[in-house]
Amino acid sequence: MFELPRVARTQGADVIHHTLPALSPTASVAQVITVHDLAFERFPDRFDRGFRTYAHLAHRAAAHRAGAVICVSHTTARDVRELWGVRADRIVVAPHGPGQQLAVVGDREPMHFLYVGDDEPRKDLGTLLAAYARYRERGQSPLDLVLAGSVSAAGRGVSVEHQPAAARLAELYAGAAALVHTSLYEGFGLTLLEAMRAGVPVIAAQVAGAVEVCGAAARYAQPQEAESFADAMAEVADQPRLRAELAERGRERANRFSWDECARAHLDAYSLARRR
Repeated sequence: MFELPRVARTQGADVIHHTLPALSPTASVAQVITVHDLAFERFPDRFDRGFRTYAHLAHRAAAHRAGAVICVSHTTARDVRELWGVRADRIVVAPHGPGQQLAVVGDREPMHFLYVGDDEPRKDLGTLLAAYARYRERGQSPLDLVLAGSVSAAGRGVSVEHQPAAARLAELYAGAAALVHTSLYEGFGLTLLEAMRAGVPVIAAQVAGAVEVCGAAARYAQPQEAESFADAMAEVADQPRLRAELAERGRERANRFSWDECARAHLDAYSLARRR
């Protein structure tokens, strides 16, 4: 952070862009920050007290001093306005593009439900595991649950794939009846977009960030309600037509997101910061 002003001077930069809410105090050029989410403000009990105190003070101050604030979604932009008091005319919304390009794997019969991510408290894996247990109790031939990423869990029918490579992740998506996403809060939900792009049905908690990304392309369940997620899992597992409809809607939805549009929004933010 303290080295950036020197680099900016030697390179003749007009703007310094911090991809997290931080500023260089000695910079003589315009500065822009990106805010991905305010989960620590919305769900403070799920974060370390020291971190949330620091972030509330330092990240908020950076947002007020920056020439422009890039938010990855309208959900995050609303939170930045409501919780931090940043004016709307200083915010530029720049949604992400459709995530990493995974190899195309031929269609398969669904073999499992899939979770992709970590076990950060706001991801609410406890609800996912409880929902899966209830779903499994109902059927004679239940699908397994695969947890892919930085996760530790155990249970009947549950397996873990630690940090799968892209090729393996593509295989897991190809064999999934649905991606199940119980997260209580998302600034954007890149995993949701990645799944839809791959043609995988999505079951998600009905929270603002997920709804903004998925629109009508997901089967929603009530946050923190294991029974609601179990119902959704049973429906998707038992109804091939529903899976096909969700997959098609998901592909169409994913096509609305573009890295080119994201880049253009960033240029708008840089121009805004230079005018201040």
